[in-house]
Amino acid sequence: MREDASSFVPKDRILPVLRDAVQHCRGCDLYRNATQAVFGELETGAESTKPSVAIMMIGEQPGDQEDKQGRPFVGPAGKLLDRCLQEANIDRSKVYVTNTVKHFRWEPRGKLRIHKKPSMKEIHACRPWLDAELETVRPKLIVCLGAVAAQSLLGSKFKITQSHGKVQRAEGVPPIIATLHPSAILRARTDEDRERDIKIFLEDLRQATEFLKK
Repeated sequence: MREDASSFVPKDRILPVLRDAVQHCRGCDLYRNATQAVFGELETGAESTKPSVAIMMIGEQPGDQEDKQGRPFVGPAGKLLDRCLQEANIDRSKVYVTNTVKHFRWEPRGKLRIHKKPSMKEIHACRPWLDAELETVRPKLIVCLGAVAAQSLLGSKFKITQSHGKVQRAEGVPPIIATLHPSAILRARTDEDRERDIKIFLEDLRQATEFLKK
């Protein structure tokens, strides 16, 4: 198996070119059980070769619906994200959403396909695609959704519970704010826990808007 996806990433930093090329990626074995690769995108269905983006939001990996539809954040977590962006007065059309890993890693449970956390090897293998997106989109701020995305950029010791909502710096990338992943909010055990997590998420999003105003 190849070490990473670098040999599959085209030199042209144009989103439609990258989005087409990712479908042919064999940088790790996740493509074998996925319907398709899921690349990042701007507002639902919007096409732009060199978009003007304030925020790039990075999640962990596509889910079941994303794998089937070929687009990021179109399932329940995506609907929650859209609602919270609106509540935090963040212009969705200026937000580029993507994932650390571009193929859905899952395991069967009856007829269901259950999300399985990607390995560090798979995260590393997919990093050239994320780097290509960052070079193309050039966001002013990265918002990492969940621990996988945050640790992929900030190191394995980073803890969202301790440092969410605070601006972080990492060499070679724009400033970063890490927060909860919407899917983690949806998995909260009680309604009370979910409401608390949504409040945290909204506060972190508002920290992102405050940063962008500076």
